[in-house]
Parts: sequence; structure tokens; C-alpha cells
Amino acid sequence: MVIGANGQLGMELQAIAPSYPQYNFFFPTKEILPIENTEVVRRYFQQQQIDLCINCAAFTAVDKAETEKEKAFLVNGIAVGELATICKTSNTQLIHISTDYVYAGDSNMPYKETDPTNPINSYGESKLKGEQLALQNDPSAIIIRTSWLYSSYGNNFVKTMLRLMKERDSINVVNDQYGCPTYAANLANAILVMIDQLAIGNGQWANEQPLLFNYCNSGTTTWFEFALAIKELSISNCNVNPILTSEYPTAAKRPQYSVLDTSKIQQIFDISIPAWRSSLEKCIEKLMNGE
Repeated sequence: MVIGANGQLGMELQAIAPSYPQYNFFFPTKEILPIENTEVVRRYFQQQQIDLCINCAAFTAVDKAETEKEKAFLVNGIAVGELATICKTSNTQLIHISTDYVYAGDSNMPYKETDPTNPINSYGESKLKGEQLALQNDPSAIIIRTSWLYSSYGNNFVKTMLRLMKERDSINVVNDQYGCPTYAANLANAILVMIDQLAIGNGQWANEQPLLFNYCNSGTTTWFEFALAIKELSISNCNVNPILTSEYPTAAKRPQYSVLDTSKIQQIFDISIPAWRSSLEKCIEKLMNGE
């Protein structure tokens, strides 16, 4: 079962589900299965025999989380803990999607799963709370931290840039925040590879405690360089100008450096991770073709 089925990752999982006929997928929308309504979630689990649950549901409005902390912590924190309890009781394997924002962003080396967490905004704090409650209530839960997620589905940086580049002659984009863009289609594929290996009993992962993994496309870039690649691949004439974070104030502080080390997930699950630029090319091609 995929919770948050209408989000970017949920939609990408729906797109590749037919390639895995050995599994019977459920894709309840948030209208059918609001993660923050524990009783509804519990009843759903009682009605369906769920072997594995992928939680893609989240309050993702980073700036809004500063003023709507209660809602952010309910969806990203408390509800995840309750879901983990239900999964443990139901003997369901939980895979929960988290974020690079659990790290402080003050490093100059890619973050490993074992590095200290220290979020600098409410969104990051709420997602960290979800991780902690999930592992506390269900120690067998798998957590995947990802970063700068985009897709041909939903709202994201790539689609915003494409729209702005059509509407404006020039745009300003921050050039002093570093990270790893992640194509949600690649993450969806990686999750299914993991599930396949869990199904056949890959012994390597079982000894890992906690079951915490980083996943993002390979390579490091800035938001400006990311936007520049979007411009080039979409053959836009819009001028893209680099600016400092200080020139673009936001309600929530952003990590300056949130590059993730993905060696653990690659080694344990033998996952090959594409470069961010080649994945971006595929996504833009899909968008340009109206798919």
C-alpha cells in the first residue's frame, strides 16, 4: 500500500506498478486515507491484508510549516508514529520517506545516515520527529531520506522553473545552497528494487540498525546550476541570474549544504543511482512531450 498516492513519489510508484505484477498495489488518496486520522488508518489496515506500506504522505510546504507547526508535526510526526504502531501490530513492513532537512546543512562533506541530525526549520524538525517515532514504535521500519525531489507529476522546482521561464525574461535563483536533485521516478524504482530484495530475504539489510538510508541522484549542484540545466534542456531564452540566499529571504531557513552520501543503499541493495543531469533530461523530455 502506498499512502500519499497522489504526490510526486506516489504517482511515480503508480506509473511503475504494472511492471511488478507479482505485487497487488493499493493506492489510497488522502481523501480515502488521511494519515492524520489514526482510526481511519487502523480500520483500513483491518479491512485489507497489507504486507508492506510505503508512506509518501507529508506536509511539504516548508515555509508554511513555520506558521502551521501544529499541522506539520501532526502529519509529519505524530501520524507517522501512529502508522508505525499500526504496521507493527499488523505485521506490516513500513517504508517511510524522510528528508535531507533533518541535517543542519553546515557540513562540507556528504551526510551519512550516522551523522548527527540538527534541523534548522520546523519542517525538518517535524520530519525528524516522524523518523524518531517510527523507529521507536516499530524498530523494523525502513526510513529513506531523500532531497530536492522533482517529477513530471505534482508541484516542484523543475515545473516552477519551466513555468517562470515561459512567463519572464529573467529570473533570480540562489547559488549558495548545495544539494542533490532527485528524480522521483528513480527513487520509486529504487524502492521497488528494495522491496524485491526484502521479499527474497536479502540478509545484508537485516543486520542494519536502524534501517536508515539516504537516496538521491548522484552529483552535487546549486539551485542556480539546477535552474541553468533546466533552461538549457528546455531550450529557453530566459536569463537565469545567480543570487545569494541573503538576497532571497524566506520564512524558513534552508540548509546551505545538504548533499547526501548514498553508498549504504547502493552497497546493501546493489542499487545503481543515475546522475542528476541525465535524470533531469528524462523528466524534461517527458514534460515537453506532454506525457
